Amino acid sequence: MVAHVLSVNLAVPGRVPGTVRKTGIDKRPVDGPVLVRAPGDRATGLGSGLVHDQIFDNRHHGGDDQAVYVYAREDLDVWAAELGRDLPGGVFGENLTTAGLDVTNALIGERWRIGADLVLEVSVPREPCNTFARWMDVPGWLKTFTQRAVPGTYLRVIAPGEVRAGDRIVVEHRPPHEVTVGLAFRAMTLERELQPRLLDAPALPPKVLAKARKYAERVTAGPGQ
Repeated sequence: MVAHVLSVNLAVPGRVPGTVRKTGIDKRPVDGPVLVRAPGDRATGLGSGLVHDQIFDNRHHGGDDQAVYVYAREDLDVWAAELGRDLPGGVFGENLTTAGLDVTNALIGERWRIGADLVLEVSVPREPCNTFARWMDVPGWLKTFTQRAVPGTYLRVIAPGEVRAGDRIVVEHRPPHEVTVGLAFRAMTLERELQPRLLDAPALPPKVLAKARKYAERVTAGPGQ
């Protein structure tokens, strides 16, 4: 199967279940092209990389390193079978639902050309939050999602352009390291001993690299240092 965009999903604003807080996690497929551009700083920029998408928690979401969130249809199908319910494109809050692409094994810093002009770079795996847990309404969801380590990934915008359902995805560049989205997620969550390996992937956000460097220095220094 040729890797392609199955759906482009934009936020339908609503309330976080059980709270009065607004959220854009409910994303639904749209017809036609959507412009994607770098949104800028998380706190002061445009939020999402997709025009007309909306982010309400800009303390934890959005900005250049989280401009676009991608999840594979193949992985959604596995979850759907396990949960016994339909999981349409966008249900995990992803902007792009893909087909024919192994997102978990994409390398940090890998670059994808989508359609004619849009170029995106794999930047950092998604970490689940309480809003996601409330939205899914599955007991123990955060633990289950984290243990599975199939998180989907955020991407930054290297070259702006339009995206629409059906656009082909071509991997144009793979960096010379072995830090995948899945490995990075495990290192950032349940397998902290993998943190030093993240230093091989300079395309990770500065805060992630700083934590990995601190962990590596602590290990090198030894106990009591």
